[in-house]
Amino acid sequence: MIKNSRWIQPARRLDADNKTALASAISRLLPEDRGWITLEEAGRLFSNMQPQYAFGEMDDEGKQNLEKFAREVSRQFEFWPNENRLYFSARSA
Repeated sequence: MIKNSRWIQPARRLDADNKTALASAISRLLPEDRGWITLEEAGRLFSNMQPQYAFGEMDDEGKQNLEKFAREVSRQFEFWPNENRLYFSARSA
């Protein structure tokens, strides 16, 4: 038996119909929770580039839009390309 272990809540799928819906879904996460959207949804919401180029080397505007949104909802984000997901989690202290 493992002592002092803590069960970790699985990441929650977030509503990414639009930025308002995403912000609302993020606001319902507990501080220790993570939520995710697909990379395609992230590209549609934050980038003007074609999906295969969203958030790439030439997509400064898309990256800035995502960074601004993350600041506004007080979360950090992390790309997980192998899972085709963008995760939002609590900001590190």
